[in-house]
Amino acid sequence: MNPINGKTQLIGLIGWPVAHSFSPAMHNAAAQALGLNWAYVPLPVKPENVATAVSALSALGIRGVNVTVPHKQAVMPLLDEIEPGAQVIGAVNTIVVGENGRLSGHNTDWSGFLADLEAHDIAIANRDCLLLGAGGSARAVAYGLAKSGARVHVLARRIAQAEALLADLRAQLPAAQLTSHPLAELRQVAGQRHAPLIINSTPLGMTPNEESSPWPNNLPIPVDATVYDLVYNPGHTRLMQQAEAAGCRAYNGLGMLVQQGAQAFALWTGQQPDTAVMATALQQLNA
Repeated sequence: MNPINGKTQLIGLIGWPVAHSFSPAMHNAAAQALGLNWAYVPLPVKPENVATAVSALSALGIRGVNVTVPHKQAVMPLLDEIEPGAQVIGAVNTIVVGENGRLSGHNTDWSGFLADLEAHDIAIANRDCLLLGAGGSARAVAYGLAKSGARVHVLARRIAQAEALLADLRAQLPAAQLTSHPLAELRQVAGQRHAPLIINSTPLGMTPNEESSPWPNNLPIPVDATVYDLVYNPGHTRLMQQAEAAGCRAYNGLGMLVQQGAQAFALWTGQQPDTAVMATALQQLNA
């Protein structure tokens, strides 16, 4: 890492908690590879202090921050402008502090997700996509899929949450192909789709609950399906194991983390980072 001095430009991550985050390693590796005197630091912000923290970004000379749970929605009323994708998704994961102190909100989760699908040569136009979960991550994924012409089937334990997500998407993307279903109907929905892309946006399978999966053990994964698990810790989830046992391709969310981070880094610095450098830094942490 470059030495910290009076010319160091500061970027970081606000959330609660943030001690577990892999983002500092990835962003600092990217800055070092480019020879930039920038430093990315975790900034733990309790929920009751979000407004104070966001209002202080410009005064402290911070150039921008990522935003993670539970603040992705809470920061939105505190910003001067929000890009359209983040408005539709209803969440901001990146704040850019302009030279004039104006705060702009962005969401790079949806575009980072699509970039990783492209990197893995996963086609989605006119493809059935089964999205498990309807929370914040699911909203970003659903937006990206819908914009790309996929047929998106959202399955959630709370059907009202899935229906609210679809209503927001339809308001901005009236031609989108969208359906919502209770998660209990997974067997019926999966049985009607050919070679679907299955995306897990729930925390099931995440450390320390590595043995859990959103996919029932007694339900066969559809033939020729592709599975994308947003969970990246552990790197090889129970859902991925199920998919591979069924002869299907399976990927974790590490690539999405890299791609969304690279897009945020470019927004802050104006330079495109080396995603291979960022991925290597994450893989070393996730080994």
